[in-house]
Amino acid sequence: MIFDVLTLFPEMFLPVTEHSILGRAVEKGLLSIRLTNIREYTLDRHNRADDTPFGGGAGMVMSAEPVFRSLDAINAKGKRLLYMSPKGRLLDQALVRELAEEEEIVILCGHYEGIDQRILDHWNFEEVTIGDFILTGGELPAMVLIDSVARMIPQVLGSSEANDEESVYSGLLEYPHYTKPREYQGLAVPEVLLSGNHKAIRLWRFAEAVKLTKERRPDLLASFLETASELGKDEKKILAELLGPGRY
Repeated sequence: MIFDVLTLFPEMFLPVTEHSILGRAVEKGLLSIRLTNIREYTLDRHNRADDTPFGGGAGMVMSAEPVFRSLDAINAKGKRLLYMSPKGRLLDQALVRELAEEEEIVILCGHYEGIDQRILDHWNFEEVTIGDFILTGGELPAMVLIDSVARMIPQVLGSSEANDEESVYSGLLEYPHYTKPREYQGLAVPEVLLSGNHKAIRLWRFAEAVKLTKERRPDLLASFLETASELGKDEKKILAELLGPGRY
């Protein structure tokens, strides 16, 4: 899978894309992250890639010319084009899975007050956000998108089960984890995890995930319950005990 990232600050990506899981995926050839410095495509003699907004107002707006030329340089036409923007579609797991099916994705990172609207209109960009808050630029959201999509690519994660079990992949928040030692400063690991009884462990994890989701994300729990008809009888029994027979 190829990510083409257009940004004014390509150096921001290197600590993330050259290390850990993403770095190993790049080394294995599972992933390619190509960084394009928009500033290199400006024709302005002062190397500027932004200007003041028409109509007045605070801040600076990224100019159309260097972005158009950057997109031409990477042959962006016909590819999936994403612009990281607080006005966009929320990056949730459904969108992550959708994007993971693409072979190439182009990500444009805005900065300053925003970008010239003609860029979005002419190139038919999709706007994507990671939440209802404002950041100084699109670089951090782009990293979040790349990381979340990349981990859906086969072999990027060490375990094929990791995606299925973690957090919202199952529709519930993730259950608690423990590791050695068994006891630390009087805090013990739940006995069921030491029992070797795989069924009991599975059901304990399910129950903990339901409890956490009920407490912290009732919206997720409501969505999960709508599609939980195929659960086993043991899981259904746990839901009834935790939520009450009237809710499930």
